[in-house]
Amino acid sequence: MSSLDEFARSKLTALEAQHLKRTLQETVREDGLWVVRDGRRMLSFSCNDYLNLTHHPAVKRAAAEAAETWGAGAGASRLVTGNHPLLEELERRLATLKGTEACCVFGSGYLANAGIIPVIVGEGDLLLVDELCHACLWAGSQLSRARIQVFRHNDVGHAEEILGRHRAGRRHALIVTDGVFSMDGDLAPLKELAALARRHDAWLMSDDAHGLGVLGGGRGSAAALAAPVDLQMGTLSKAVGSYGGYVCASQPVVDLLKTRARTLIYSTGLPPASVAAALAALDIIETDRELTARPLAKAQAFTRACNLPLAASPIVPVVLGEPLAALEASALLECEGFLVTPIRPPTVPEGTARLRLAFTAGHPDGEVARLASIVRERILEQ
Repeated sequence: MSSLDEFARSKLTALEAQHLKRTLQETVREDGLWVVRDGRRMLSFSCNDYLNLTHHPAVKRAAAEAAETWGAGAGASRLVTGNHPLLEELERRLATLKGTEACCVFGSGYLANAGIIPVIVGEGDLLLVDELCHACLWAGSQLSRARIQVFRHNDVGHAEEILGRHRAGRRHALIVTDGVFSMDGDLAPLKELAALARRHDAWLMSDDAHGLGVLGGGRGSAAALAAPVDLQMGTLSKAVGSYGGYVCASQPVVDLLKTRARTLIYSTGLPPASVAAALAALDIIETDRELTARPLAKAQAFTRACNLPLAASPIVPVVLGEPLAALEASALLECEGFLVTPIRPPTVPEGTARLRLAFTAGHPDGEVARLASIVRERILEQ
């Protein structure tokens, strides 16, 4: 056995002992709701397909037609030959939906955050990051070489205290937060953070991956909270049902990103099928307000039935503490026909392993009620 194999095996053994080893499990998604895993058909409460658009006939048809017309891939970076006509149409549509001058589409949400932040701030600048920000926001922050200061989760007072201590002498300052936090489902105080940024000559960036399509009439968390956000980043892989990432901002900021963001310059453009699918999904999001309201309504019905804090988004955490408890609870629900993936450190802080439930527009009300009854009586009240 090589030293590399020995290193890997020792790491895996330690993770297994802590119930923290992760494994990939083949999963067949029959539609936007039902999955088959290990031969068992289950109702999924683990997908971020909040509007069930991954399998919507119009979305699938648009993707197929685009692949037939434009090919399976983009062929190159957008700055070389990969900027096919559908991309600029998608950017125009997203900017209109978000109420900004312009938009830049990236290959994924992770690539977007890893590319945006290092363009906006660098050495000599100050970067404030909410402690529970998504991993890709941390990746972009670390790549920026700016001075990183962490503020307590959603604590505007703590952020202001940090700015008061460290803003002077720093060229630029950027505040980074999720709009909807992916593991807790709560919303950032965007309006207050925007006001804070203005007071200290700073800028605000929010990751709205889990807000687009389900909050603010489909426009996302900034619209829901009436907050002026300088950089509204998001993904096309959740409620939009496709794949890719984007940022909506002013025209000068977007122009700068398109010429300097390394993850855009050195990555192949999105496949035409993904872009066409996103465009078809936006048609639905913009016109069906009842659909976009349903995921939150389902989540709130669940939290009421479980006597949990009222859901602020389609994401509901059931915090159980230790990794083994989350694994056992997930297995119990699997036996009842529900797929609810356990979330363990380092994705969440130590001592907060949990079930993370994601509610979608198509979840049957009766099954939501049955799930709530099982969680309340057999998991929370144990």
